[in-house]
Amino acid sequence: MNKRLASLCMLIGCLWGGPVLAAPQQSHASIQAAALAFAQSQSQNLPGEVNINVTPIDSRLKLAPCDKLHAFLPAGAKLIGKTSIGVRCDANPGWSVFLQTDIKVTVDLLVASRPMPQGTILKPADFGLQRGELSRPGLLTDPEQAIGKTLKYSIGAGQVLRQDMLRPPLLIRQGQTVTLRARGNGFVVSQEGQALNNAGKDEIVRVRTANSQVISARTVSNGIAEVQP
Repeated sequence: MNKRLASLCMLIGCLWGGPVLAAPQQSHASIQAAALAFAQSQSQNLPGEVNINVTPIDSRLKLAPCDKLHAFLPAGAKLIGKTSIGVRCDANPGWSVFLQTDIKVTVDLLVASRPMPQGTILKPADFGLQRGELSRPGLLTDPEQAIGKTLKYSIGAGQVLRQDMLRPPLLIRQGQTVTLRARGNGFVVSQEGQALNNAGKDEIVRVRTANSQVISARTVSNGIAEVQP
């Protein structure tokens, strides 16, 4: 009995002490590569020089192997600056992870060459180009984005120009006579009225007609606005 017990103990010891086969896992490098490829494809139309850094996944995270990796931009995330790229496994059962990503875009930004008051209509001499980081959407990089537009408020010298600082050139000015047009099936009706506010292209102008009715219309060209159906 003692010999049999000893043999059994030796057998159990061999089974317990033998090598344990690790379960197969998804390569972290492949997940990171999928996130990087996605960020590169989505940012290829950004202006300037783009540099992308994807933070490695925590080495302690274990994920099942997957043949169908799908990278995506999470809801609310932006494809610039510090952001997040998601990678999910479309197999069943699946999983998803989010990788911290830093997308830096270096471009020539438009900056004010002098202090300018509200209402200034921008000319080429009013701004210059300065190398900098495109840290958020809306920063201007092309002179054509600014020339002829009007400042909504005063800005200082060296200030970076943004889209929300500018308004389109005024096509209708408060107090001027405006032609109102209304389109139907095969016909156009027009009448004149007085503008109650300034408006640029595609902006809404309020117009008082001869019978004192106030109508809101979309500005389409100099002195002309269309009533929306």
